[in-house]
Amino acid sequence: MTDLDRAYELDRRHVFKPWVAQAKLDPMVISGSEGSFVWDGQGRRLLDFTSQLVYTNLGHQHPRVVEAIRRQAETLCTAAPTHATLARSEAARLIASHTPGDLDRILFTTAGADANEHAIRMARLHTGRPKVLSRYRSYHGGTQLAVNVTGEPRRWPNDTASQGTVHFFGPFLYRSHFHATTEAEECERALQHLREVIEMEGPSTIAAVILEPIPGTSGIMVPPEGYLRGVRELCDRHGMLLIADEVMAGFGRSGRWFSIEHGGDVVPDLLTFAKGVTSGYVPLGGVAISDAVAATFADRPYPGGLTYSGHTLACAAAVATIETMEDEDVVGQADRLGAEVIGPGLAELASRHEWVGEVRGAGAFWALELVRDRETREPLAPYGGTSPEMAALTQGCVSRGLLPFVNFNRLHVVPPLTISAEEARSGISILDEALDEARNAAT
Repeated sequence: MTDLDRAYELDRRHVFKPWVAQAKLDPMVISGSEGSFVWDGQGRRLLDFTSQLVYTNLGHQHPRVVEAIRRQAETLCTAAPTHATLARSEAARLIASHTPGDLDRILFTTAGADANEHAIRMARLHTGRPKVLSRYRSYHGGTQLAVNVTGEPRRWPNDTASQGTVHFFGPFLYRSHFHATTEAEECERALQHLREVIEMEGPSTIAAVILEPIPGTSGIMVPPEGYLRGVRELCDRHGMLLIADEVMAGFGRSGRWFSIEHGGDVVPDLLTFAKGVTSGYVPLGGVAISDAVAATFADRPYPGGLTYSGHTLACAAAVATIETMEDEDVVGQADRLGAEVIGPGLAELASRHEWVGEVRGAGAFWALELVRDRETREPLAPYGGTSPEMAALTQGCVSRGLLPFVNFNRLHVVPPLTISAEEARSGISILDEALDEARNAAT
């Protein structure tokens, strides 16, 4: 038995996978990775259009990050969060240097879900209010409060209606809940809807609005101009906090350090992050905190903490990741990649494939909305499910050397920010061929 065979056998015997029925699993073995590629258990090289779960922003095995982790491990592997370490302090400084406004204090967590849990806890303690509003078509994490705040089907089996969460519809013109015909109408009507939800729920009961400035897993819907500013104004009017969930869309993913920058000069009260802050090499998340919220806990203990808050190896990875992004203009590269390569390439692909209802995105953060019929906009797979056509499309990509990110009826294009233009065009060419094959097989 080879090591890869052993990895598969032991995985199926002992590893319990999240979000899936265990008996139906046939996981791909990953044996290695480098740059924009991974190798599977059969020795195939696959262009990674997923960045795994949209976090390898610097690609795989970036030597600068790998070396930083190695050097840190040689001197100080870990230290309790009560102590100060150079890696933790420097990571906090670097993160704060890129967050908008006065978000200069960092609570480190281990991932995005617990970052959102702590941000909501802070908002409730700061305002003395119990409720939190979040949008449908969103994902905020798998822990109990975070999954209740989530606005997509993974919430349903876990929703006990006991977490003080209320959902609203955000702007999504292609599938407008508001019967809008333009981006301006969608923005105006989405804000009016949120205004009415706040009025009906009682502003004095609402601690915060939490949203992904650009929703990730739920569809990469870039908000219309003025929407984020309008949400900020509603929060200010009613004494509510605005929490920006940048777990997936932050650290350059959308061609900005943080995706809320697409909304202009909007500054949230709390900003959560994870994933790209270390390029996923070591788990790390956190909450960036405004001066006003931090002041609440100046003389009053914050009732929360984590054993691995600011883990030294993770913080060393964060320092190396951010410094690399600064030195190599990775954020600017992602912006140009979206504007000059991915966006135009996907638009040209859409012009030839009737299954593609819409292309949307920014930076290295794109989605193809796949439909059976462009007129009716019937999804190629049901909301919360899949279909034979989507399965065939996935298999067609893998067989041609591309690892795709598929969710419901959408195909997301989310490669490393460091992918070359040539590699990106190659991946789009594979999508083109796989769409042709799947469509021909279905007709």
